[in-house]
Amino acid sequence: MPLHVFDTLRREAVEFVPRDPGRVGLYCCGMTVYNYAHIGNMRTFVWFGFISSYLEYRGFDVTYVMNYTDIDDKIIERANIEKVPPDAITAKYIAAFEEDLRNLGARAPDIVPRATGHIDGMIKAIEGLIEKGFAYEAEGNVWFSVEKFSDYGKLSKRSLEDLKTQERIEPHSSKQHPVDFSLWKAAKEGEPAWESPWGPGRPGWHIECSVMSEKYLGMGFDLHGGGSDLIFPHHENEIAQAEALTGEEPFARYWLHAGMVQMDTEKMSKSLGNVVTAREILKQYPGEVVRYWMLQGSYRSQVVFTENAMADAAQSYDRWRIFLDASRHALGDAMPEPTPVKRTDDSDNEPPTGYVRRFIDAMDADFNSAEAFATVHELVKEGNKLLESLQRGEAEAGDLVELIHSFYEITAVLGFGFESTHDSELMGGLIGYLLELRETARAEKAFARADEIRDRLESLGVTIEDTPSGARWRFGAAAN
Repeated sequence: MPLHVFDTLRREAVEFVPRDPGRVGLYCCGMTVYNYAHIGNMRTFVWFGFISSYLEYRGFDVTYVMNYTDIDDKIIERANIEKVPPDAITAKYIAAFEEDLRNLGARAPDIVPRATGHIDGMIKAIEGLIEKGFAYEAEGNVWFSVEKFSDYGKLSKRSLEDLKTQERIEPHSSKQHPVDFSLWKAAKEGEPAWESPWGPGRPGWHIECSVMSEKYLGMGFDLHGGGSDLIFPHHENEIAQAEALTGEEPFARYWLHAGMVQMDTEKMSKSLGNVVTAREILKQYPGEVVRYWMLQGSYRSQVVFTENAMADAAQSYDRWRIFLDASRHALGDAMPEPTPVKRTDDSDNEPPTGYVRRFIDAMDADFNSAEAFATVHELVKEGNKLLESLQRGEAEAGDLVELIHSFYEITAVLGFGFESTHDSELMGGLIGYLLELRETARAEKAFARADEIRDRLESLGVTIEDTPSGARWRFGAAAN
């Protein structure tokens, strides 16, 4: 079936048809780089990197753009607190953010523009909006006149009267309407500023993304993403600016929004002071486990962060890894290696079947990762049964190899590499020899020695399972 996405603008799942056949332009609003990213921020970026990876797997040529807002009131405030230039703040937190992304296995964007590198384009866009009557200058500031844009509110589905009550409205005495938003901010003493026709100042937040996304992807690009907290005012304002300036629509063909992360009953937010940073969590859990937790539910869902949720993710991910380690041990040289796969709908390609088909069907339904993860768990469950049958001589190794090919293909798209740091011919041989010594001790009724061998192996992270067909070993805790 064709890929469907839930478009926030239309409030329904619709078939995804890119502007240019075979090509996808994806823009995700990036970080304002004044602090470490919390896990709510990072979940959004991991998800949109995953979406871009899935689209590439499905045969699209993807251009993924994610920006940095590197000039902002919060950046200036942090620079003043730390008594360093603003660019020192942005350099520090960009480096930290990109390290976190790598540790979470996130696909890197193809283009990462910075707001300060596109000031000239923003000034030109603002001049165009003034010329067309959609913006006005007042006291060195430039404001977008929301009453002049008849479709204002179409993304958030709110009227101007309703929007007056939004907490993210920017108050200012020179505004003609309370909802009018800033295109250019007059310079304050001691702050970074650029020359403009309205005097020294800097761009407003919203004009940055309109200008940068259009520069790199063009008007009417395919997918615009971000957290659901950006629907208003940021994305609403992006649409108004871009469509008012060009006289064209749509600014973006589909709008995708990731759900928020909650701490207990409140949204995780720096302003509320209830954040957990990605790097704090990465000190407690491997990046693969954090990624598992972030991707296991729908990108649109609101998720609650708890220690129990992370522990469950760790246990579930461990089942996958344990299955693969056990398969390596059972198959030896017959164990297949991962090979990159792309799945297109071209008639020349062999159509996917079985678990891979189920995975694609799930992901084509608005990136239904819950069903995709369930598919992997069912594959692993069948694989573990096959391992037991192999030990009893009741199954063919080829059946397990076929399952592992599917496992590799699906988990690679999910962003999990499963490179074993343990399994080697030497280590497998040593563990096998120790198990033989243990069996000899048990046969001689030297149970204390047998238990000592088992305990020593388990202290090194090797779990032993005694089955009717003999002892099995694997790395990791015993599965439930």
